[in-house]
Amino acid sequence: MAGPADEHRSTAEQFTARVRGVAPGDWDRPAPCPGWLARDVVGHLVEWFPGFLRAGTGIELPKGPPVAQDPVAAWTVHSDAVQALLDDPATADKVLTNPNIGVLPLDQAVSMFYTTDVFLHTWDLARATGQDERLDAERCAVLLEGMLPMDAMLRTSGHYGPKVEVPDDADPQTRLLAFIGRTP
Repeated sequence: MAGPADEHRSTAEQFTARVRGVAPGDWDRPAPCPGWLARDVVGHLVEWFPGFLRAGTGIELPKGPPVAQDPVAAWTVHSDAVQALLDDPATADKVLTNPNIGVLPLDQAVSMFYTTDVFLHTWDLARATGQDERLDAERCAVLLEGMLPMDAMLRTSGHYGPKVEVPDDADPQTRLLAFIGRTP
């Protein structure tokens, strides 16, 4: 099983491929997240995580250009900074403290909250911009299994929409996307 640094590397590579695959005129296409455009998917990832990291660890990530100006460069600077953090041997000794989740090893917190978010939003960006929407089926199944017991909490968090009904025999990606409120 891959560790948090390798998991992020692989997940970020998939998202980066979608970011680089967006045609210039497609950044303003609607995304599956209500009220979002394709560029907002990148903006969300580039904007929420640095504050979460700063508040929980005091670590300040380098900033790229604004997403509105250059979404590809904004993502690249951000993603490279997260990867450098995870690749740094000193990260193994760092923890993230958050009033809602307690104290976690930093690399585990990044994996659990941020890398998972990048994985899920890969589909959103691909769907918005007409790119390959396939996600790793095994990872979809593992994520869904871990999220099912937290259904009520996830719904009340406001981060996920209402479940979408799909057939019981739907593939893992379809079931995961439906669970988080996307229409696959």
